[in-house]
Amino acid sequence: MNKKQQLVTWILVTFREAAWAPLGVICIYAIGLAFGLYDLFPPLDIPSHLLGGAAITYLYRSAIRNSQTMVGDIPDLIHTILAFTCTGTTIIFWEFYENAVDFFLRTHMVRGLEDTIHDMIFGLIGALVFSLFYKRR
Repeated sequence: MNKKQQLVTWILVTFREAAWAPLGVICIYAIGLAFGLYDLFPPLDIPSHLLGGAAITYLYRSAIRNSQTMVGDIPDLIHTILAFTCTGTTIIFWEFYENAVDFFLRTHMVRGLEDTIHDMIFGLIGALVFSLFYKRR
């Protein structure tokens, strides 16, 4: 199999295996926004960010594990650190997305700097908890 085929196979296997988790959280988040649940019950934002951090970490852990057929064995500690830092980066970009939507569409997803910081902390806590309990296959 050539490099391009390996890359396509890696992406497909990873998405088939793990994309359901972050997509599920995004769907739940969208339903909450559509029905105004976050305005009615603001603490509902906390579990969505905890679950989001865990779901994204699951996707990255799967991607890293599946990439080992191309790059070789990756030690568990590096596997964990890489997935956690990729999740942190994704959390930052998600907050950029929320701010951009607020700016361009005049929504009110972000309630202020404190809300953004809490969202990022809860996402990282979700990632950390998932990383602590993740068992490599």
